[in-house]
Amino acid sequence: MTPYSDELRSLLLSRIRDVPDYPKPGVLFKDITPLLADPEAFGALTDVLAELCRERGATKVVGLEARGFILAAPVAVRAGVGFVPVRKAGKLPGATLSQAYELEYGSAEIEIHAEDLTPEDRVLVIDDVLATGGTAEASLRLIRRSGARVAGVAVLMELSFLPGRIRLEPTLEGAPLDVLITV
Repeated sequence: MTPYSDELRSLLLSRIRDVPDYPKPGVLFKDITPLLADPEAFGALTDVLAELCRERGATKVVGLEARGFILAAPVAVRAGVGFVPVRKAGKLPGATLSQAYELEYGSAEIEIHAEDLTPEDRVLVIDDVLATGGTAEASLRLIRRSGARVAGVAVLMELSFLPGRIRLEPTLEGAPLDVLITV
């Protein structure tokens, strides 16, 4: 399968389960656990993201809590680069950099270890879903505050009915946004 091929998209999409009314009535949750349980689909996803990592010249991969960890860690191994978790505030020991951001109904904060990124790093952010874009936007700000450069953002799936892309584009500052599936 080639990156972005219809065959790849079909495979990945066939392994994403729709769960109606989760986590609350009216929401159609996109569950990626069947994809993760299928070694062919998970391997194909890891391969295409690792190739993007190499194409973008990334030296580190950032995975956004929590499903972004599951996707990004094997990509980092496959691409031969470091993995850095972006966690919710208060989850990392030691010195951290933090970034607050606004949610639809409130605010949140994410952190990385202060020493995990350097000015020599080019960082590819990986997550499962681009929805409202708040966490991805905050992660880009956090990466730049660390002194590292943004190589791009790669997501398994974009929810096109939500404003994530519109919110994220100014913060990308020209870095690429790669989306494998748009729903």
